[in-house]
Amino acid sequence: MDIGFQKTAVFLFFIFIGILLKVKFKSKEEINGIKKIILNLALPSTIFIALLGIKVELHLLILPLLALGLNLLLFLAMPLVLPLMGIGKNSPEYRTAKLLVPSLAPGLSSFPFILEFLGEEYLAKAAMSDLGNKIFVLFFLYLVAMNWHYALQSDQQKNGGTKLKPLIKAMVSEPVNIFIGVALLLLVFGFTMDSLPFFLSETLEKLSLIMTPLVLLFIGLAVKIKRKQFFQIFSLLCTRAGVVLLISGLFVLISGIEARNEILLTMAFGLSACSFWPYAHIAAVDSMEMDLKPKKKTFSSDFGVAILALSFPLSTLLILAVLNSDSIFLDTFNIFLVAFVLLAVGLCIPIFNGFHKKWSSIKWFGIKLKSPATENA
Repeated sequence: MDIGFQKTAVFLFFIFIGILLKVKFKSKEEINGIKKIILNLALPSTIFIALLGIKVELHLLILPLLALGLNLLLFLAMPLVLPLMGIGKNSPEYRTAKLLVPSLAPGLSSFPFILEFLGEEYLAKAAMSDLGNKIFVLFFLYLVAMNWHYALQSDQQKNGGTKLKPLIKAMVSEPVNIFIGVALLLLVFGFTMDSLPFFLSETLEKLSLIMTPLVLLFIGLAVKIKRKQFFQIFSLLCTRAGVVLLISGLFVLISGIEARNEILLTMAFGLSACSFWPYAHIAAVDSMEMDLKPKKKTFSSDFGVAILALSFPLSTLLILAVLNSDSIFLDTFNIFLVAFVLLAVGLCIPIFNGFHKKWSSIKWFGIKLKSPATENA
């Protein structure tokens, strides 16, 4: 079996194990305990190691900017896409999707396949591109999440000072942000992981190793997808993939890239699954809102977990399809064609549901007609 498929099977198997373990984790507090380990230990250690491992190459500095541009375009596209999926504006689900969908998790989804199909040179380019994505998910989305939280919870929304103070306090007190600050400071002075004392670097690396298994187990334990929600999220993720390929096709067309591997790298990186890091911001906000009365939820944690759970397998299938395509995507027409197919798939389900609801509510001669599906419900 191909090594790429084997790695995918391992990731999916961890999620499946988490689903099987649901019978052993009967209370929400137990699952929240795993989430706290991820947020306060595994995630900060992983980010710390990733930042200290950065090797900035001047001729590749354009790549983080391009990745950041993709993130921002997806973020700006969400207000147009989400209402089409039946996700109401200013709802917790809307804010959750708007935070998660523009993020990328290439480390879990696309990096293993880029290495396998394109080689180490292109993996280095993908890792360099991920710097822009990291800036987006760690800093920009954190500020957005906290701003939404304080705008919703504050009784004095017009007073900028009342929101700025708790926002700064939250940023300074979060373990993730503390680790990021220390890592950036060490990076400025030329430190790397090898420069640190052995006991410290080894501890951080051991903590980082539990990150991926814990995240995947947590997704399996926490995921609760209803039938309607499944199709809604599937439509959203197909539309996201279509928008990504549309942007990729335009970039290839405008830049004049002709090298096969460069085009495949562009598409595979953009098709990465949604990142867990914005969910970490959602979890942090949820913990802040736990004791608030009356409760006004900024995000829907369950909806976020469902997006993550579906995003990974769908992205994996799309990335494998792209990387196995040989020279098909050398013609930008084919990129646009696949993009429009994905957009059509993503939009047809909400359109069908809309027609179904209208048909169910039609009145004829004063009698309300029901569709067969409604009658059998």
